[in-house]
Amino acid sequence: MADLESQLRPARPEEWRAWRGAMSASFGDAMTGPYLDEPPPVAELERSLGLWEGDRVVATAGIYTRVLTVPGAVVPCAGITWVTVAPTHRRRGVLTAIMRRQLTELHEEQREPVAALWAAEHPIYGRFGYAPATFRGGLTGATERLRLRKDVDLGAGRVDLVSVEEYRSAVVGLHDRLRRTVPGNLARDDRWWTRLLRDDEDQRKGAPPRAYLLHTEPDGEVTGYAAYRVKGAWTSHGEPDGTITVEEVRAATTPAYAALWRLLLSVDLVRTLRASMSSPDDPLVHLLADARALHRSPVDALWVRLVDVDRALAARRYPAPIDLVLEVRDPFCPWNAGRWRLSGHPAGAYCGRTDRDPDLILGIEELSAAYLGGVSLASLQAAGRVTEVSPGAVTLAATAFGWPVTPWCPDEF
Repeated sequence: MADLESQLRPARPEEWRAWRGAMSASFGDAMTGPYLDEPPPVAELERSLGLWEGDRVVATAGIYTRVLTVPGAVVPCAGITWVTVAPTHRRRGVLTAIMRRQLTELHEEQREPVAALWAAEHPIYGRFGYAPATFRGGLTGATERLRLRKDVDLGAGRVDLVSVEEYRSAVVGLHDRLRRTVPGNLARDDRWWTRLLRDDEDQRKGAPPRAYLLHTEPDGEVTGYAAYRVKGAWTSHGEPDGTITVEEVRAATTPAYAALWRLLLSVDLVRTLRASMSSPDDPLVHLLADARALHRSPVDALWVRLVDVDRALAARRYPAPIDLVLEVRDPFCPWNAGRWRLSGHPAGAYCGRTDRDPDLILGIEELSAAYLGGVSLASLQAAGRVTEVSPGAVTLAATAFGWPVTPWCPDEF
């Protein structure tokens, strides 16, 4: 394994086309798009790792430098991406070598205390300590039944269709303010906004270009925005049967949020709503006259892994006071294994080594799952994945690790 880790190295710019081809082949994607011969602006090749066999790329991985909102704070986060292994090189320990090299370097260089990824398949990453920490809502419904309650306050603002240039100019600052209040949200710099707003025709799957909305108050302040696209269709009887796919809706006020959704749910010739990336606890359900008409099918989204238990736990805040000893099992990253005293409250936290007896015993997967406040330690205990040593410790820890805002990550990478 050590020899395999030593063979991994970063990709060079001139190797990008072969690198991109290896990723496309592994994911079953066509080699299309604007970045075939040179890396996209978000790429950080110096943080990539690959395995070569002659001129052939047989394994890839990368890291994006991101900033993640956690309960009460923001922390640097290593966004793990580009992970592929060629079919000819599976079951040889290649992925294990990549994961170990990434996490070891993050720890030894004292870089990001947390790593995160989007998992293509559920069973892969748990053995490396990653766990689902956010979920996407998978919202769907028949638009004719999705009507707002009559008592919903729509405010005095207005909603307008705007160009992508107007949209970007207006929403960057608003998003930056809003994302700091929602665990699981990621910061977007200029590179990430450019990537998010790309709308290449070959990626639309037959749909027309994306449309953009701004909600503006009478004084000119932008308090909300939405991005969506409509794909038209017709039944065999000539009835309209279009679908509106809502990609993002954010607002600083409830009236702005309601006004944006009122427009989205009343687009002509549309019969079906899809909003797969919305929060599983989206407030839309509480705005509707018929909440059953909005169907939710949550599925795991952002997976989180604590790189350094002490730095990660000290970085977030705890809505209820906690002072417990956690015995952490982490065979993949042995520097995390052992007993940690966690003392935290709404204003700050401390986490350090201790020789005190443990109050809870849990694995790094369970701790990582609970980190953003969306997965309950009590639920994990009920599944036999957390052991309570001190009576009442699970209730105390589950309360302290919780957060009033459901974690949610709308940004795939």
